[in-house]
Order: sequence, then structure tokens, then C-alpha cells
Amino acid sequence: MATTGGPIAHATARLTGVTGGTDVPPVTTPRIPAREAAERELSKPMYHENDPSLFQRVLDTLWDWVGDLFGSAAGATPGGALGLVVIAAVAVLLITALWWRLGTPGRAAARPAALFEPGPRSAAEHRTAAEAHAAAGRWTEASQERMRAIVRALEERTLLAPRPGRTADEAAAEAAAALPVHAEGLRAAAVTFDALTYGGHTATPATYATLHALDTALARTTPTLPRLPEGRPA
Repeated sequence: MATTGGPIAHATARLTGVTGGTDVPPVTTPRIPAREAAERELSKPMYHENDPSLFQRVLDTLWDWVGDLFGSAAGATPGGALGLVVIAAVAVLLITALWWRLGTPGRAAARPAALFEPGPRSAAEHRTAAEAHAAAGRWTEASQERMRAIVRALEERTLLAPRPGRTADEAAAEAAAALPVHAEGLRAAAVTFDALTYGGHTATPATYATLHALDTALARTTPTLPRLPEGRPA
């Protein structure tokens, strides 16, 4: 039965001029010139029409590398491939938890900026803005404005001295001296404000409700004034 042969057989036939049969004597060619001639022949496009593309070859190499890496790691991990999957899942969960707790790394590392934006606004104006944001479902902006209303109201009551550049943490620490019963709530409100404004967190209706309740409670609380030394007139 006759066979058609592969690319090398076709190339050899083209080089030697033998197309079939046994009546034609073979052509003797030195080894190196014959090899070079065969390489030139096999480099022609007609022999590479079905070769994989460059992208496919790169992709195959990449997958081979990933497979080898995974196999090596699985062999060195207790439990084999299953143990490696469990470790990877735990690592992903830890990274996600840290991201959620700390927020965007570049923003969370920055020092908190001033609580108020340029241009003074009254506590009532901040409350009005907060309610407008809340009505539109913008809970992050609503919570930020409610915290600004809290601090501005304390300044208007002279429990805080107006000071440009004050941060939420500083305002909470200073106000706690006059309103010690709300010291914890003020600190929590400052942490919430920083997380929303500089940590990339998102507020919820519950977040806004907590700040709203604190604002209302502070307005109804009588401040604790510092005691004067004995013998001095009030």
C-alpha cells in the first residue's frame, strides 16, 4: 500500500527530485548542505499552515507553568491539592477582612483632614443638608453632614471653641470633657466620620440613625462645667 508521508518526506522528495518509483537513482548530497536545504524547505509557509498561533503558544506555556507551580505547591502542602485550596481560601478571607476594616490603603493611611469644608455654616444648615441627603438615600453624605452639625452645635453652645482645622477626633475628645456621659458616643461618631470620609466606607440608614440620635441627645444634655477652686467667686 502506498503512503503519502509527512512534511519531511515531501521536502526530501522536492530536494532530491524523486516523486515516486524506484527506477531513478538517488541523488547523493553532502550532509551539511542537505540539512541546510531541508531547513530552508521546511521553513516555507506551506508546511506551517496548521501551526498554533504565537498567542496560543504563549498561552500553552503559561498554563504549563501554572500547572507545574500548582503541582509543586500541592506536593509541599499538607493535604496535597485540597490543603493548598484551603490555605488560599483562608488567605483571601483574611485580605478581604483587612480591606473592609482598614478601607482603601492609600486613603486610610492619610491623616484626617479638617472636619469642616471652607465656608462657615450653622448647625441648622448642616442638619438641613443632612436631612436632604437622607431623603435621597445618600446615607454617607447624610452621616457626614450630621456629624458636622453635632460639632457646630457644640461650638454654638460655647462647649467647643471655634478652631479652623479641627478634626472629628479632636472635637470628640474636647467635647467629652463637658459632656462625659456622651464621651463614648462622641468617640464612636468620630471614628464613623473618619471611616466614611477617609477610609472609603459606606454608611447605612442605621449609621445615620445613630448619629441623628446622638445629635438629639447632646442638645438635651446639660453640660458638666469645671469646678472652680474653693474660695474663688463664681
